[in-house]
Amino acid sequence: MQHQPPLWPSSLGYVERFRPDNPVLFFSPRVLQATATRFQRGFPGLVTYAVKANDLPVVLDNLVGAGMSAFDVASPHEMAAMRRVQPSAVLHYHNPVRSRDEVAIAAGYGIQSWSVDCPRELGKLTDVQRTEVSVRLRLPVSGAAYDFGAKFGADPDQAVDLLREAAAMGFTPSITFHPGTQCADPQAWAVYIVEAAEVARRAGVQLARLNVGGGFASHRNGEAPDLEAIFDRIDQETTRAFGAARPELVCEPGRAMVAEAFTLALRVKTVRRDGAVFLNDGVYGALTELRDIGLTDRVRVIGADGSEKGGAMTPRVVFGPTCDSIDRLPDPVPLPNGIEEGDHLLFAGAGAYSAAISTRFNGYGTQEVVTVDQL
Repeated sequence: MQHQPPLWPSSLGYVERFRPDNPVLFFSPRVLQATATRFQRGFPGLVTYAVKANDLPVVLDNLVGAGMSAFDVASPHEMAAMRRVQPSAVLHYHNPVRSRDEVAIAAGYGIQSWSVDCPRELGKLTDVQRTEVSVRLRLPVSGAAYDFGAKFGADPDQAVDLLREAAAMGFTPSITFHPGTQCADPQAWAVYIVEAAEVARRAGVQLARLNVGGGFASHRNGEAPDLEAIFDRIDQETTRAFGAARPELVCEPGRAMVAEAFTLALRVKTVRRDGAVFLNDGVYGALTELRDIGLTDRVRVIGADGSEKGGAMTPRVVFGPTCDSIDRLPDPVPLPNGIEEGDHLLFAGAGAYSAAISTRFNGYGTQEVVTVDQL
């Protein structure tokens, strides 16, 4: 018999009652399922979840419960995690670089779509079942927090050759791309879609599917993204670019699917005379990604009485708890002048890459997951 975790009314109420001394990730199944529903209703095609963003069983369970049946997995570990949660899940292996041993393991999991970005990687698929091969395209497109094209992807000329070769090998030919993490500009998808249509035309291949990747901006700063505007632009550009040869669409959100379902609570260990703040987690733990993508301004400071601290703000250096001096956030964080030891910082939108890439350096980094109704 599976036991469900207790449901607390709110993250704020939990912090006020227990004053946790260790990091806590507050998880709202309601928010996660609502996000999954929004994607499935709004995106004009198949929605898959990029498991790398957060592979906690409660996340995967709730996405399956929300009706999701297909998942993007980047390693055999993620394949095994998905099979434990949903044995019948459709798996897309869209990490383009794999060892031959990984290919063999993945074949045993019944992968339905493989991505490739060079002839060597396509050659590793010689002995696998002829399902879908999705050629990963890269372009010099701006608009994201950082670009994945520096590591993965084939330039258009190479993509033409790869499509032809995949089709000749008996695979179902498709194209995939990723506009980059936290891409707020629908134009980035439009540019890729137009080029994908041209690549398919030059290759003389009709695409079965076009996977428009992830990158759907999540709400770290400023206004929440208009997902429906991005969905509409993708839909319109695909019809315009492909016409009667329009392929089926696929997307693979990770951050945009799971970020808003979690809030991270950290405690202030001390405040130095110079104003520097020490927290019970840092860049070796749940805040690792902030070194690369910058700070979030969605931070609340909660005092011992449970009230939110506001008023005048001062930019402060923020350190993590480890003995390493580089365990500090990349830029000063504006925090209330009245912040003090024992206060809690609540980071909203913390569901992506917080649990997934935390280390256990110096024995820190462990996070308790607490289920709540209201974040």
